[in-house]
Amino acid sequence: MKDHGLTMDEWDEVNSPRPDISDFDLVVEEAISRRGFLGGVLAFGSGAAVMGTGALFSSTSARAQAASRFAFKPIPIATDSTVHVPEGYSWSVVTRWGDPLHSGAAAFDPANGHDAATAEHVFGENTDGMWLYSIDGREVIAVNSEYANLKTNLPNSDGVPQSADDVLMLQRIQGVTIMEVAPKDGGGYEVVVDSPFNRRIDHNTPMKFSGPAAGSDLLKTEADPEGMNPLGTMNNCGSGPTPWGTYLTCEENFNGYFGSTDADFELPEDYSRYGIGHDGWGYDYHKFDPRFDVSKNPAEPRRQGWVTEIDPSDPTSTPIKRTALGRIKHENAACTLAPDGRVVVYMGDDERGEYLYKFVSNGVYAPGTDGGALLDDGALFVAKFNWDGTGEWLPLTPETTGMDAVEILVYTRMAASAAGGTTMDRPEWVQVNPVAAEGYASLTNNKNRGVKPNAGGDDTSVNGPNPREVNNYGQIVRWYPANDDHGTSSFRWDLFVMAGNPVVGDGAYKGSSNVNEGNMFNSPDGMMFDSTGIVWIQTDGDDSNEGEFEGQGNNQMLAGDPATGEIHRFLTGPNGCEVTGLCWSTDRKTMFVGIQHPGGSFPDGEGLPRSSIVAVWRDDGALVG
Repeated sequence: MKDHGLTMDEWDEVNSPRPDISDFDLVVEEAISRRGFLGGVLAFGSGAAVMGTGALFSSTSARAQAASRFAFKPIPIATDSTVHVPEGYSWSVVTRWGDPLHSGAAAFDPANGHDAATAEHVFGENTDGMWLYSIDGREVIAVNSEYANLKTNLPNSDGVPQSADDVLMLQRIQGVTIMEVAPKDGGGYEVVVDSPFNRRIDHNTPMKFSGPAAGSDLLKTEADPEGMNPLGTMNNCGSGPTPWGTYLTCEENFNGYFGSTDADFELPEDYSRYGIGHDGWGYDYHKFDPRFDVSKNPAEPRRQGWVTEIDPSDPTSTPIKRTALGRIKHENAACTLAPDGRVVVYMGDDERGEYLYKFVSNGVYAPGTDGGALLDDGALFVAKFNWDGTGEWLPLTPETTGMDAVEILVYTRMAASAAGGTTMDRPEWVQVNPVAAEGYASLTNNKNRGVKPNAGGDDTSVNGPNPREVNNYGQIVRWYPANDDHGTSSFRWDLFVMAGNPVVGDGAYKGSSNVNEGNMFNSPDGMMFDSTGIVWIQTDGDDSNEGEFEGQGNNQMLAGDPATGEIHRFLTGPNGCEVTGLCWSTDRKTMFVGIQHPGGSFPDGEGLPRSSIVAVWRDDGALVG
């Protein structure tokens, strides 16, 4: 997410500066030694000897002899302003920011931007997490619109809101889009304009709270004295489907929308940990909409930062914020079932030095039923990774945190710190392998690892799954729950891949042994498994193609084989973009990929760049991948 010269995480650091570490004495070399890395480079499955997986990950040569599962030839890097896919594949645009969902919507006007009336009837900006649902034989995509680029939405005021209508337009162009799509002749898909499923869910949509924190004093405002009826979902980043067919959208950098018209207003103590300040990030909502003025509504920021459940099959349904899943800067939510039927949701908190979480329901899901209420009653845990390749999920309870049950859910970051979780290198997407008992989390990067603590003052010295000081490349950690049960509290772990640059990097910064000159990348972010167990990795990193990132090109999407460690580059995006969000058509013959904040003039070849969803398919009509 980029605007006004600062990314959101850079703005967070300005707003909530961390104290420096003065006596850093646990360097990368020691981390490598303790994890048994050889020659300064992480061996794939490096914890095999400790964790008993040596038979599967015994050697690079053994992996090389295994037959590749990929039905495509890997592609080279790109530095231009378009999308590239392998030979034998094609792609086309499904929809772009500003394209109509309803026939009455005004045409996109790059010179003047949208007005508020138009914004609620068009596809939102800066697409992110998504999922496709088959509903009565029709295909419906739910997709997030993470944030608004101020200068392109407000071209006549250099990106500075001038009125309440400007703010209302920005509020409506973000959030979630539900839209029906259908195949086109010759390949690809298009939006079914005026479908009854089409709707926008934005920063002002009426919602409900559910779960233990619903109705608490911490969530009550003058406009909602019961603390039960919040408005809007915002900064919707990743997402996840549930077994019962709903969509979990995740509220990430909500703090940037709030500010104060009173410069002397004393900010509540909890604001600092969540990066909430007087000025906001540039949206200036607080200057025109009192709901976002913390000096007038100090509880309002606590009504954001949740996982919100949406039913894409019912356009009249009210979204529900599930408070039992905790309040953090949610990246995505990976929902799976334990062997006994309990619902398990894995979640990451996307900020430097924050934590990885798990929710386990008390109740059991009955297939074919609505399981939403199961997300209101359960236990919340934070991950602790040990150096020896073991780990445990620490319960967040009054006994382990010194906080009451509601405080744990509203101030989840503080609870995780108190419980003693492991600080991570910006947990992004978390996923579960559908054909093996494994969980994965992309840890995108962390320039502060070993340099300064997190926003809560927690130590960020290098640790097991975060073994590099000043980590500009990122890695993907993998864990194996005890007894193949995601509901258990113990696990073993290793690193699936450690991104790096084997051409210009030194030691561990070359990356793991399954990274080479032909597939290297930085900053893994989006991640999704297909039904066969292939993991698809999307990046949101430095695309300068210079210095330590030389030879890595634009952001991209790669396919990885968990069984062998093989990684192939499948797609490259236009320069300036993040590749994010992924789902498949019902027949799995078309893949939908999100292109966020592209550069150049993508996808039209002229005019403003517009975030888009593209469809990718095999020319021979076979399954993608």
